[in-house]
Amino acid sequence: MVGIKDVAKHAGVSVGTVSNVINRPDVVSEETRHRVQSVIERLGYVRSESARQLRAGQSRIMALLVLDMGNPFFVDVARGAERTARDAGLRVMMCNSGQSPSEEAEYLALFAEQRVRGVLLTPADATGRNIEAFRRHAIPFVLVDRVAEGATECSVSVDDVLGGALAVRHLVDTGHRSIAYVSGPPGLNQVKDRRQGALQALAEAGLPASALRELPTERLDVAAGRDAGARVLGLADRPTAVFCANDLLALGVLQAMYAAGVSVPEDIAIVGYDDIEFAAAAVVPLTSVRQPAVTMGAMAAELLLEETEGDAAPEEHEHRRVVLQPELVVRRSSLVPR
Repeated sequence: MVGIKDVAKHAGVSVGTVSNVINRPDVVSEETRHRVQSVIERLGYVRSESARQLRAGQSRIMALLVLDMGNPFFVDVARGAERTARDAGLRVMMCNSGQSPSEEAEYLALFAEQRVRGVLLTPADATGRNIEAFRRHAIPFVLVDRVAEGATECSVSVDDVLGGALAVRHLVDTGHRSIAYVSGPPGLNQVKDRRQGALQALAEAGLPASALRELPTERLDVAAGRDAGARVLGLADRPTAVFCANDLLALGVLQAMYAAGVSVPEDIAIVGYDDIEFAAAAVVPLTSVRQPAVTMGAMAAELLLEETEGDAAPEEHEHRRVVLQPELVVRRSSLVPR
């Protein structure tokens, strides 16, 4: 590997001069600067970021670990975080836990090893053990799409209880009295909160909790949605509407209905969650609960920057919990009254 000493030797200058060309080019004469830069290009020298971090005492890398980078919702979260980080002169390392607690633990260990500036984390481990293990490294982190339960970290989330209530209230208002909830992995807080909101909406309408039939899935993707759709079709007393914990599940349910010749929304209504771009572009445009994903990512990055760049000592930082509001976006998939 070509090092800074090799560049200095070939350019006939000191190591300090090469460092100035890289970090403070304005203090180097134009002739020397051009000579050093031409040697850098010829030798293919790349600055060691890890060495720079050791000297500076702080990384320029902010890590982002989410449940599923295949979900456009998390792509939008990443976009918001990346914009904020870039404006601050930082870069984002984006990683995917695949909803796996073990993969999450491996990535958190990597972040600690690399001594990243901080971590934006959507937890996959419902037990909280991975987070507790990560705390000992004293690396700041912000929870994304989950409310912090204590006062030891910041968080940015959406009111998922309200979101679940908005979805089911809409279905009840259009005449539905039997609703399936395709919920995803039951251990996820978001899944539980959206179910709580759905039950609240039923209670408000004077309907029993049994009017909501939960169909858990192992994952939150289209394939799991197709499987859940087949299960809905196999129910003896088929519900007239389906509320899904995210849009990918809803799109899978929609595919299952289409394949079985079941009309949406005439035979069964579908409501999703997240309002990803594909929701509006589906063959039957999908009613969905919109989350401000880009805003969520940007605000999470801002909170992390406040903690890592503020004047207060880490133990004096005041952690904040930001809860954003969801919005119901009504489209054709739920528009036929019963």
